[in-house]
Amino acid sequence: MFEGHAPYKPRYVLPDYERFLANGSAWLELEGAQDLDDALSLLTILYHHVPSVTAMPVYLGHLDALLSPYVRILTQDEIDVRIKRFWRYLDRTLPDAFTHVNIGPHDTPVTRAILRADAELKQVAPNLTFIYDPQITPDDLLLQVAQNICECSKPHIANGPVNDKIFTKGQYGIVSCYNSLPIAGGGSTLVRMNLQQVAQRSDSIDDFFSRVLPHYCQLQIDIIDARCRFLYEQSHFFENSFLVSEGLISPDRFVPMFGIYSLAEAVNILCERDGIAGRYGKDEQANTLAYRISAALAEFVAQTPVQYGWQQRALLHAQSGISSDTGTTPGARLPYGDEPDPISHLLAVAPHHAFYAAGISDILTLDETVKRNPQAVMQLCLGAFKAGCVNSVLTSAVTIWCASPAIWCACPIWKNTAQKAHVPILPGSVKKPRVIPVFWNVNLVS
Repeated sequence: MFEGHAPYKPRYVLPDYERFLANGSAWLELEGAQDLDDALSLLTILYHHVPSVTAMPVYLGHLDALLSPYVRILTQDEIDVRIKRFWRYLDRTLPDAFTHVNIGPHDTPVTRAILRADAELKQVAPNLTFIYDPQITPDDLLLQVAQNICECSKPHIANGPVNDKIFTKGQYGIVSCYNSLPIAGGGSTLVRMNLQQVAQRSDSIDDFFSRVLPHYCQLQIDIIDARCRFLYEQSHFFENSFLVSEGLISPDRFVPMFGIYSLAEAVNILCERDGIAGRYGKDEQANTLAYRISAALAEFVAQTPVQYGWQQRALLHAQSGISSDTGTTPGARLPYGDEPDPISHLLAVAPHHAFYAAGISDILTLDETVKRNPQAVMQLCLGAFKAGCVNSVLTSAVTIWCASPAIWCACPIWKNTAQKAHVPILPGSVKKPRVIPVFWNVNLVS
């Protein structure tokens, strides 16, 4: 998961698989697909030529939309057999939960076949997200998705219309650990800031916002720029990859991700610094401070240009943690084991989703009895969308993930919260400190 200071390939790559299936590849000496068997075969070949930081492709395509044109006269049973075989192949050859398939919002024979295969095989890989659109997705399909969640902890559910506003309709993928990125591009790099460490270096809440946070935000931008300069100017990846020359990816569709984690610990530390008794997730004053931090981060990222970015900007990402993390809570989540009831939990975390355009995730603990009531899972997801979790994603009968590229939903309470949380960012120092245990996925020396 560590890119090093001089990445020779982008972190995450999302090829235009539709173009590949239609045209084939001169580099791979492959003709375009004529039927479903061709399409599945072509994909299995290309997957092994798609780089990522994990050495396996993190995006396997919006498969039902990709494959439906090639179904032609096949019956549902014939489609099911092929999809199940393909699904098993993916797990055995790409055994990595970062590999991600998207489906929806339309109800197609391939959509149903994927849901059936995933529920039956119960594999870890590939990961799966259903793109939901209330104007397109029928209720019985969404209910089937909820039943799958109760059966095998997948798929996650993403709010399609909201994502469309960020990356253009249908031109994005939900990949890896719930990153939202443009198709025919991807994520160029990810640098992650430990907000707990930033808070510990602050004397007060005011000091955090006026001096310390801007300082480390600027350092993180400097790191992003340094990595991207090497990737674009010295690695020669974009000059030499057949993915570029054949139009499957474009250098200007890659997004540098400005990552953060340990917001919960940062809020609690800052509350203690200022004599506030509240705790993140359980107290309105602490929660408002958390929203203010997310707003400040989002404003800094929106106002700060990068040399190589999405419309000359990085995108904010609440990173969902790695195995080496200790004493920290992923992203903007509530600390594990100390969560309130699911509804209160959703209401506490939903306001953050407006700020994290490159993805944010939350886990909600539910009673096991929900497995007998998938309608409740479906309603909880829809309620999460209305509350502000614009890419609300359910992952099991006992957990819910909310991964979002964000724009506020039409809910007055969250708009009001955003206005209250908004805070201007003051310019900070760009001088490097001697030791910086604030960043992940980077080595800085004095």
